[in-house]
Amino acid sequence: MSDRGYPEAVADEFIVPPTEFTDREGRTVEIRPFEGEEGYEALVEMYDAFDPADRAQGIPPGGEKRIREWLDAILGDDCLNVIAWCGDEVAGHATLVPDGDAYELAIFVHQEYQRAGIGTQLIRGLLGHGQSEGIRKVWLTVERWNRAAVSLYKKIGFETSDAESFELEMGLRLNPDANSGDDSDGRDDADSDANDE
Repeated sequence: MSDRGYPEAVADEFIVPPTEFTDREGRTVEIRPFEGEEGYEALVEMYDAFDPADRAQGIPPGGEKRIREWLDAILGDDCLNVIAWCGDEVAGHATLVPDGDAYELAIFVHQEYQRAGIGTQLIRGLLGHGQSEGIRKVWLTVERWNRAAVSLYKKIGFETSDAESFELEMGLRLNPDANSGDDSDGRDDADSDANDE
């Protein structure tokens, strides 16, 4: 169990993907959950072309072999992933990775698609996917100097839980805590909740 702080209030409901929108550049973008192998090679291509200046905390890794190893780890059954598609090209990717009693959020938007509103929709789609899967708590870290990202996360409902280093740690409560049981994966146990009524 971590000592992270999360808001008491549960976040507003997010739309569950697939969703479609027009970005600020007039491009049609679709947010879809990653399912099976669809999109794997397109994700590898996006990350292989990712600007190293946009990497944070060593991710995404560089080099095709390391990218594939990393994707194999975060595209597993215990993680949730959504992809932003612009036609048949990946514009961005976001993931929720289990970490104790919560999930860590990471988001990446390819440099050709940044500052067009795609990141906002990608996060909202990922959180909607997480809500529908019963995930209760989500956290992330962001460099404190990245004011645009911090502002976006706050607008979505994240609250700062740790600000002691050069990074801010922020948390969000997606679903209410389980009424019973001791789930350690951050997901609700629908069966035990139904038995409590």
